[in-house]
Amino acid sequence: MKFIIIGLGNFGSSLAQKLTKTGHEVIGVDSKMSKVESLKEYITHTICLNATDAQAVHHLPVDDSDVVIVCIGEDEGANIMATALMKQLKVKRLISRAVSPLHETILEAMQVDEIVHPEEETADRWAKKLNVNGIIDSFELTEDHNIIEATVPVHLIGKTLGEIDVRKNYHITVLTTIRTAVEKNLLGISRKVTKVQEVANVNTVLKENDIMVLYGQMRDIEHFLKDH
Repeated sequence: MKFIIIGLGNFGSSLAQKLTKTGHEVIGVDSKMSKVESLKEYITHTICLNATDAQAVHHLPVDDSDVVIVCIGEDEGANIMATALMKQLKVKRLISRAVSPLHETILEAMQVDEIVHPEEETADRWAKKLNVNGIIDSFELTEDHNIIEATVPVHLIGKTLGEIDVRKNYHITVLTTIRTAVEKNLLGISRKVTKVQEVANVNTVLKENDIMVLYGQMRDIEHFLKDH
């Protein structure tokens, strides 16, 4: 996959390096040449560019990129401007960093696809989420075992867990499923919220837009998601 990461502070640079190491093409963007120079050996490409400049961002290959992540954290105004420009360019998938509740509300009003909270989430966690299609979130229990939130593959919609039998076929366990509901935030803007369902069993039916909570070794979970 191809990523553009805007803002190479602690979180952005760590995420960019982890994604590069796992074989993805990553373009790291920052307005400070010192950061760009220090990371050019560790990221696929680095560019010194002001991401709040409408003229400058047109030089970024956003049409050829799968994901754009705005990681600017020290300047909320710059983050919002860069995010707005990416929305105007209609990038395929936009993720932006929020550093305060108000900042998050503004990003929600802008209908940003996903919002990052680096103070709560590590770059390693996001690298796992972005490394395999379908993964929404991850939590590492041990070096080998993870709990993963993943979207239900399209051709499994309507099937029961008994029919799929992921335990036998992939050596992983479906702990529960999560449904999405719509609520309004402080500004009256509709946003999606998740609601955990009961503990999964063989009769649990996978529905459209469900999220599966999977437990197992990461290689087995990746095998299952890549198969489907």
